[in-house]
This record gives sequence, structure tokens and C-alpha cells, in this order.
Amino acid sequence: MSSARVTQEKRMGKKVKKEVEPPPKDVFDPLSIESKKAATVVLMLNSPEEEVLAKACDAIYKFASKGDENKVTLLSLGAVEPLFKLVSHEDPLVRRNAIMVFGIMASNNDVRKLLRELDVTNSVIARLAPEEDIVVHEFASLCLAHMAVEYTSKVQIFEQGGLEPLIRLLSSPDPDVKKNSVECIYHLVQDFQSRAAVRELNAIPALLELLKSEYPVVQLLALKTFGVISNDRETRIILRENQGLEHLFKILETKEFNDLHVEALAVVANCLEDVDTMQLIQQTGGLKKLLSFAEMSTIPDIQKNAAKAITKAAYDPENRKILHEEEIEKCLITLLGTDNDGAKAAASQAISAMCENLASKDAFGIQGIPQLVQLLSSENEEVKEAAAIALANLTTGSPSNASAVAEAEGIEPLINVLSAKRDGTVANAAAVLTNMAMQEPLRLSIHGVMNAIVEPLQSTNSLVQSKAALTVAALGCDADARTELRIASGLEPLVKLLHSKNDEVRRNACWAVMVCASDELTAVELCRLGALDILEEINLSTGRKNNFSEGALDKLLDNNLSQKYSQMGYLSSSNIITDGFYDYGQVKPGVKLLSLEELSIQELNDHRAIILVNAKLPEVSLSAEDKSQDLYYGRTTSSSSIRKSSKERTRFVADKMGGPIERDKLHEFSWELHISEIEFELKCNVVPIGKIKKGTFYHRALLFKVIADRIGIGCSLVRGEYGRAWNEVKLVDDSPQGITGLLLPPQMYIVDLMYQPGCLMKQGSAEADHYQRI
Repeated sequence: MSSARVTQEKRMGKKVKKEVEPPPKDVFDPLSIESKKAATVVLMLNSPEEEVLAKACDAIYKFASKGDENKVTLLSLGAVEPLFKLVSHEDPLVRRNAIMVFGIMASNNDVRKLLRELDVTNSVIARLAPEEDIVVHEFASLCLAHMAVEYTSKVQIFEQGGLEPLIRLLSSPDPDVKKNSVECIYHLVQDFQSRAAVRELNAIPALLELLKSEYPVVQLLALKTFGVISNDRETRIILRENQGLEHLFKILETKEFNDLHVEALAVVANCLEDVDTMQLIQQTGGLKKLLSFAEMSTIPDIQKNAAKAITKAAYDPENRKILHEEEIEKCLITLLGTDNDGAKAAASQAISAMCENLASKDAFGIQGIPQLVQLLSSENEEVKEAAAIALANLTTGSPSNASAVAEAEGIEPLINVLSAKRDGTVANAAAVLTNMAMQEPLRLSIHGVMNAIVEPLQSTNSLVQSKAALTVAALGCDADARTELRIASGLEPLVKLLHSKNDEVRRNACWAVMVCASDELTAVELCRLGALDILEEINLSTGRKNNFSEGALDKLLDNNLSQKYSQMGYLSSSNIITDGFYDYGQVKPGVKLLSLEELSIQELNDHRAIILVNAKLPEVSLSAEDKSQDLYYGRTTSSSSIRKSSKERTRFVADKMGGPIERDKLHEFSWELHISEIEFELKCNVVPIGKIKKGTFYHRALLFKVIADRIGIGCSLVRGEYGRAWNEVKLVDDSPQGITGLLLPPQMYIVDLMYQPGCLMKQGSAEADHYQRI
């Protein structure tokens, strides 16, 4: 704020009247001394004579008034220290002239620095006393106004009691004193302690009086002060009780005060936060005037501040209801179409706030969404971000608004802003796309997002990471989208987000992994990137696991059965083995399973052969009786009916793998040599299961599982120790003889593929235990 004086009156022409007495005989007659050198005049500041001191201060004041260079010259000549002493001089004229110099020299930053070091504030505050001359008040308050720009001086002025005399001077008859005092107070109230003190010292009525001043600069400073102190609710109450709103609306309704409208609106914006104030303004017709004023104004700052006022008010649900009743939506949509970027951004922010009101959210959808979509292409980053936030809020929980974005051709602009400079823009654009993807028809119309989402996934901003992962989860349920993400190398940054310390980021990343693991190719790639190990680690931590981490791990394994069987040693009846499955054997925790391609090119070694399922199996026909007994996948049937057909099927497996083996001759069954011969023949550690003619427990159990999966029999595969593996099937036993309609619970049976192929052993029996463990 300019420190120029309000009035142009020559203060230095005023004289302090004194009684003129004839000088004593022993006193030297007055000597008039003139000097054109500043250094000489500065030396005169140390004179013991009051008249010399007054004239020296007068000369220095005139010299300093000519420009900043002169102030620096006086500083270098050491004028500040002696002037400081003269500020408290007993002679009124000396004191007055010295404070005048201080008042104008304090505008210089280097001078202020020295004034702080000298701790002059206490002496300057003392010059605000009622008994001091009005000119002293003017320049003392001017000095403090300059000083209050810096935080340290603010604290000093407040702690040394400067606020109270400054408030008293708001009622001074002199406009310069008023101007300097309110300017100083404006700087002081930037600190919350001073704001509270202003309220307690009853400064609000005096500040309101300044709004009636004939000097615009005084009015403006008063409004700026109100703009700060009205951030406190207690102040707003006092302002309302003192008819402050009437003063503010009077300014807004006066065209001649258009230079004050922006600041007046800022105060009104704060006041509108209170429901009582909002209701009062509505009842008196002030709200309609305010909205009309905002719509009709052609001044960008006024439009912007009006929108900001609405935004502040809209944070309260009752206020939102009142604003909706006044059809605020029309006003904000009008402001979206202005030529000013600041007004557009502010209107978008107001729309975001009003979206909490469902009726407003619906009202904005028809006309507001097309305009907001257009703003996504703005060159102004603030406008772009505000529009993205508004669209995110409008489409959350509103399928109709999400559809409206698509109808307004918003998909392409949203995808484009995923590479915007501001994190808020990116995060909210991703949120809009996620909201749209909740509807299948819209999701199928969204193309190219997975390519664009890779960059946000790599952001360092947790909000962007979270929203990007959520977008992947929403769109990843489509196979084409998963393929697009995989080809775009988006799986790697997604897996990295599983390490995040942010709970929401980690949760959404788990969700996205769970969705993307729906196909085998993506699941295998996620495992290769380490997702499996990270998810296992997450699920071991009570603090880090979440609703999706366990589901992601299960989904990942269910679509990568080779990894699941190697790691877990178990495949359920719902885990259907297809071509390309391979049994590597048990892997230790933390050891990554190599891909089939990597295993195929390894040199021959003495490790356990990898068994591959890679060829179409012979058709195993089901009799009509079998089909009628519901032998298909996912169902259970009686043990008597399955026994009729199981022997033939399980003997087929046994015959392919070397036939039944007598228990006491198991050690003579040389299957290892046979497997080694196949490896040597193929020059590869990977052995197709169809080439195995001599197979032990784990070869036979795998083949049985493969056949069972192909013909629709529910069957699990379990790995045991020492090369053991077996199959489990659930069967319902027949009702006891003579009892019909009795539903018995299903029982688990182990299928014998080695000793008596086709024999079913009840789980837990001694026979089953012997088969599994011995």
C-alpha cells in the first residue's frame, strides 16, 4: 500500500508557538548557519541547541523526501542513531521534526533493518499519546505502518502495546493519521493474536466508520483489514451486530465505488460462511442482489470474488440449500462463460463445492458439464485443474452426469489431461474416468486410457497414484484394457505401488492387481515382476494388509496355476489345468518361478524334471449313466455311482504311467531312469507328460487332475512329501438301506492311482494316511 499522504497540506510550515523573551546579556546573539552538505547537517543532530536540532531535522526531512537514494545516503552518514535519540526529545518541535524524518525514512528496507536493531518501536509508539501534536501522530503511525511489513516488527508493535493507540487514532480528525493507523493495523492483523486483540479492543465500529471516509485509500485499507479479520467467526458476529453488512452492500450498490467492490466482496465472502448471515442476506434480498451483481458485472476480479464468496458459503450444507433456492447454478454457469480465466476457475471451484447438494449436482449436469469439458482444453493450468475437480465431483455417485461427460465428448480431453502439469488435474481426471467406467456401456467406449495412465502410475504424488490405480481397477475388467496396459509396460509401476506406505495407494494398487490378474498372460507377468512376493509380505502384516490384498494374491495364483502349485502345493477343483501348465516342484519362499521359456533353454541338469501339460488329451467318453449322475465339474455324486466308472478312468492313468505297483515292490519301480532318458532324448529339462510311460505318485496325480478337469469332474491336486501327490474328490455317500430322502454331507476321498487304481479311500482313514505319507 502506498505511503503517500492523503492530504497535500505542508506540515512543516506549522510552528510551535513559544513566549519570546529578550536574551540574557551573557548569551551570544543567534548565528544563522547554512549548509548544502548532508554530512554537515547530520553532525548538527548532536548539537545541544534546540533550534539547531529542529532546523537540522527540518533540512534532513526535506532531503530525505526527494527519493530513496537520499535515504540511503543519510543512513550511510549515520543519521539514524542521533535521530532516534531526538524522537524522545523534551522539546516538542525537535521531537516533531525528528519523528517526521523517521516516518519517511522507514520506507527504506535498509533503514527499517537498522530501526529493528535499535528497537525503536517503543519510542515511536509513545509518540501516539493523545497529548502529542497531530503531525507527530501522522508520522509516528506512518513509521509503524512501514515497520509492520516485517514479521519481527509486527511482534514488537503488538507486544509493546501499539495496537490500542493505533485503534484510538482511527477516530482522529486527520485523514493521514487515519490512513497510516489503519494501514498499520492491516499489517498487524495478519497475525491471529492481533486479530483477537482488535476484536477485544472494540475496533470494529471505528473501522466501519472509515468505510464512510471521503478518501478512497482509507476506505480501501479498512476493507482490506475487514477482509482479514472477518476470517474469524467471532468477528463476523460483531460485524453483523454493528450493521456491517449494510455498509458493505451500500458500497457494492454504489457505482462510484467500483474500485472498492473487489475488496468489499472479499469481506462478504467471509460473512457468507455463517448460516445466520446467509439467512439474513436472503431475507433482506441481498443475496439476489449479490448474484445479479456477479452475473451482470464486466469486471473480472468482481466476477472472481463473487464466485469465491459462493464457494466459501457452500461449504455449509444449510448455505448450499439456500443458494440452490436462489438458483445459484444459473449464475455459476454464466460465470463459466466469461473471458477471464480467474473467474472461470473460481466458478468451477464454486460448482465443486455446490456438488454436495444433490439437487445442484443434477442442475449442473445439463448445461454445466459441456462447458467444464471445454475448459479441460484451456491453456491456463488453474482453469484446467478447477474444471477437472468440478467434473470429478459432478460424476461421483451420478451415472447421469457421467453419461453427460461422454455425450459432451469429454473422454478424449480427460485422457489428454492425464499428462497435465498439475497433480490435482491428473488425479481428478483419473477420478472422472473411473466414475464413467462404473457403467459398462461407457467403459466400453473408453479407449486409450491404459496407455495414458502409465505416467500417473509413476507419479510421486500419493493422490495421483491412488486415483490412477483406481482407474486401472475400474477399466481392467476388460481383456482389451488389460492387454493395452501390459503392452504399455504399465504393470511394472502398478506393482511398485504395492510397496507404498500410503494405505489408500496400497489398497487401490491391490485392487488393480486383483482385477488385472483375471487372465493368465497378465497374471504371469505380474508374478514375474514380483507382485506375488510383495502381496505375501503385505498379507503377513496386520497393519498393511487390506480388503483386496488377499483377493489379489488368490486371483494371481488362480490365473497362474504353475506358480500356485509350485508355491502352495495345492490346486482346488476350481483350478482348471490347461495346456501350458508345468509342474516345477516345490519352490522355497521368496524364490521366483522361472517361465516355461526360460526353463526350456536351460542346459540339462540333475534337478527334478519339469512336467509339462502341452498336448490335447485323448477323449475319455462318459456313459449316459455317468452323465445322468451329474459327474460334471462343481457337483458331487454318490460314491457307488462314481465307483462304477472311476476304475476304468483311473486305470487309464495307471496304465499310461506303468500300471499298478505292488506296495512291497515300489522301490523296484525305476521311474527315475525312464524320466532321465526322456530328458536326454529331448535335450531339455522340460518333459511333456504324454511321453511319460513310467510315472510315480506325482506324475499320476497330475495326469488324473488334467483328465478330470477336461471331463468335468471336481478334483483337487495335493502335493505331499517325498515325491507323493494325490487327488481328492468330494462324494455323497448313499443313504442307509431302508432310508430314503436322507441328505448326507459330502465326504472327502483320496483316489488310489498306484496300488489299486480306482480305489477310493476316505480322508483320514489309515489306508488314506498310508497312501499319502508312507
